[in-house]
Amino acid sequence: MIHIIKEYERVVIFRLGRLNGVKGPGMFLTVPFIDRTEKIDMRTVTIDVPRQDIITKDNVTITVDAIVYYKVVDPEMAITEVEDYKYATSMLAQTTLRDVLGQMELDEVLTQREKVNTDLQRLLDKDTDPWGIRVTSVTIRDVSLPDSMLRAIAKQAEAEREKRSRIILAEGEHISATKMRDAAALYDEIPVAIRLRELQTLSEIAREKNMIVVTNTTDTGDMIAMANATAARKQNR
Repeated sequence: MIHIIKEYERVVIFRLGRLNGVKGPGMFLTVPFIDRTEKIDMRTVTIDVPRQDIITKDNVTITVDAIVYYKVVDPEMAITEVEDYKYATSMLAQTTLRDVLGQMELDEVLTQREKVNTDLQRLLDKDTDPWGIRVTSVTIRDVSLPDSMLRAIAKQAEAEREKRSRIILAEGEHISATKMRDAAALYDEIPVAIRLRELQTLSEIAREKNMIVVTNTTDTGDMIAMANATAARKQNR
């Protein structure tokens, strides 16, 4: 009997019940009624792991589904070492997903997605290696939380934002107080500066409110004379 096998397929042959090797791709012959064949697809297979209800380490119930990618690398072992390698790999993916996530806390599941995927892939590949199967990738597709837990997480995020805003406000007050302290020390060193600042403030108020500000010209003249004397002393130094 003539068989033609595609490039991505292999055929495991049993002759009188005994393993007689692997054929393909291309054309080969078998003996009718003596040889029995099992065809294996060597391409990467995708498993959609059903949604699993899992209780995390911190006693939070979550619903998780994932996708597993694997391929057969040894057709002989895939046929002789396990009855149905597709069903066995699917069941193993479900139990491994439950075991791994059940040992983790909710925050780890939500924030360390890449680490969880890597751990799942490593464990699955280790367990399926005796079957001639290589798990190439595992991806957690969705993590669903109860409504009560979603509200609790929202409150936690709101409290965290409120904390950051209060810290920023306090830091601003600290910087402002430091600058005011430095300004007070400067005014104490040069008293005329406070008077100049006062006039500047009055000028700004008058400009904004369309007002006329009347000041004592004698005091203003004294203040200007003091300012000039201070500037002269600084130049002499």
